Amino acid sequence: MTFLDAYVGWLGNAYPWVKAAHLTFVIFWISGLFLLPRFYVYHHATPPGTAEDRAWIEREERVRSIILTPAMVIVWILGLMLAFHLGAWGEGWFSVKLALVVALTGYQGWMGAYGRKLANGARPLENRTLRIMNEIPGIATAVIVVLVIVKPF
Repeated sequence: MTFLDAYVGWLGNAYPWVKAAHLTFVIFWISGLFLLPRFYVYHHATPPGTAEDRAWIEREERVRSIILTPAMVIVWILGLMLAFHLGAWGEGWFSVKLALVVALTGYQGWMGAYGRKLANGARPLENRTLRIMNEIPGIATAVIVVLVIVKPF
């Protein structure tokens, strides 16, 4: 018996509750990942240093600190609990899903760094690029849902 095998099924009757909580916080996290780049699109158009600029900085910080970061942390904790419960570590679908979740976590980090640039008055990306960046969470979510439901490999 390996270390990972010892945890298969360890959640017992709590499994559906943990799964439901995981999905709920995934929805919160992805909603925040949709919202923040949209805020950046609107913020990008404001002149640095204005009252409107400061208002966008505050809104963006709230999304990051109240929605995104707590939801992401909870998604990771519950997701790892589910992965151990299911013994999913050797499954191909799970490896791809995990890679996408790592990528979304990195995307969130990048979005936070971009927000700091906006707050400092920089506007390094084109508005069109920000609009395209807004599609990343949706595409990743669609692929993750297929991986988890269909388990194609």
